[in-house]
Amino acid sequence: MPYKAMILAAGLGERMRPLTDHTPKPLLQAGGKPLIVWQIERLKRAGFDHLVINHAHLGMQIETTLGDGAAYGVAIAYSDEGVPLETAGGIVTALHLLGNAPFAVTNGDVYTEFDYARLLPVLQDMAGNPGHLAHLVLVDNPAHHPQGDFVLDGAKVAQDGAGKLTFSGVGCYRPELFAGIAPRTKAALAPLLRQAMARGQVSGEYFTGRWEDVGTPERLVALDRQLEQRHVA
Repeated sequence: MPYKAMILAAGLGERMRPLTDHTPKPLLQAGGKPLIVWQIERLKRAGFDHLVINHAHLGMQIETTLGDGAAYGVAIAYSDEGVPLETAGGIVTALHLLGNAPFAVTNGDVYTEFDYARLLPVLQDMAGNPGHLAHLVLVDNPAHHPQGDFVLDGAKVAQDGAGKLTFSGVGCYRPELFAGIAPRTKAALAPLLRQAMARGQVSGEYFTGRWEDVGTPERLVALDRQLEQRHVA
């Protein structure tokens, strides 16, 4: 079955000011295209052609720029939050667009060369396994986040232990992970994941390829230069 993917694009982008005073962070450009377009193109290439994008800060610019997704070979549905609801709150508010099957999630304001096709067998497993609530893609800790987030213990993700890695924001979830949270309420994702980890319901993988949290204007400029030099497709 075709699985859906959600791109999180509702953040305020405060660390990117003044660039985000007039432009939502996912629309900032690197390598000749908006950050979120890199994500859309890679998701499409992997077989995800039904996308959900949430937005808040200057969000109508995202809808105006991307439209219905036809220009990229995908169908895009939008979840207008008005004000950012944090990660879990944003996902819950968009569940009526995502449906009852497991779905993939990524961020609209990062740059990664992760192959999203790797998530398809994970989603298939989750669809047939009600106890498999989440799957996280972990990466090496960037300089600005040296403490990491979670530990990869074999194929499972744990909260505590040695050798913590950083959660990339790329993941898969069953809708049941968000049970009990009402739409349009602010809710963080980490507490839900920790509860599921304690029950052994979160799997994970370690991605060693390129992933960058483009969190400051300086990092955006550096990424732009690198992509222009490489002419990445």
